[in-house]
Amino acid sequence: MFGLLLLGSATIFTACDNDDDTTEPVESNTIVDYVLSDPNFSLLKDAVVKAELDGVLSGDGPFTVFAPDNDAFQAFLNTIGTNTIENTPKEALVAVLTNHVLSGNVKSTDLSTGYFSTLSATGFGDATTSVFINLDGGVTINGTSKVTAADVAVDNGVIHVIDAVIDLPNIVTFALADPNFSSLVAALTADGLSTNFVEVLSGNGPFTVFAPTNAAFQALLDSNPDWNSLSDIPTAVLETVLLYHVTDAGNVRSTSLTDDMMVNTLASGESFTIDLSPATPTIIAGGNTAQIIATDVQGTNGVIHAIDTVILPE
Repeated sequence: MFGLLLLGSATIFTACDNDDDTTEPVESNTIVDYVLSDPNFSLLKDAVVKAELDGVLSGDGPFTVFAPDNDAFQAFLNTIGTNTIENTPKEALVAVLTNHVLSGNVKSTDLSTGYFSTLSATGFGDATTSVFINLDGGVTINGTSKVTAADVAVDNGVIHVIDAVIDLPNIVTFALADPNFSSLVAALTADGLSTNFVEVLSGNGPFTVFAPTNAAFQALLDSNPDWNSLSDIPTAVLETVLLYHVTDAGNVRSTSLTDDMMVNTLASGESFTIDLSPATPTIIAGGNTAQIIATDVQGTNGVIHAIDTVILPE
């Protein structure tokens, strides 16, 4: 798509005098114009130009851009080890920059705590990465980037200035960023597990994770009078249960779930099935059932679907 768009900013002409039909140029103020005009975004400007996204971001849109300033962009370049825009591959810049762009004119008053789809391609069909917006104490994106100036209006959308580059997210990114998964994170990092879940779920995948919410884990603890915290669950049981929520069968988005689909999990020899006959998609597990309450949280190495119950193998 990007290659089909003309590069550069458009100049718009409008009639200003009906008597003599003379026209005068009206200065455009697109996203690209704004970035070009502000020295605080010189690194972002260079990155956009090298990625050949200046034509896209000068187009009609509308777009919403989370714009990292120079300090934020330099910190990112230092972290990934390239240090300069010149040393950073174009493909990497395209992926990261489009991870900062939403379709539509999303002002601060339109934001809500939850997930939004970016324009950054993942390679899984037409799936693009998600970002998690948290409005607790301001606006935080993926748990790391904070909005420092909101609602900069431009001709083709809106800009929100941020203090850190939004790196490409994986499954672990969302587990850490979303407070609804704090119990899941605690379980995945519990002492004594033989599986390093953070390392596994940061790998190439692709994985599909059916992620229980905090309420789901609390219900699991409440089901056994001897379990007051996750540490009371026998380690071997907890590890098997966690593996049961992950499949490496691919990036299975909600549109690819089919009725009676069997899902083979990372728990050895254990699987469950998908039941699409109820109004809410349901998992028929070996020992119980769960409803899928949120879908298609998309990372670079897989997708997350939130569920309301910790599913149990036989």
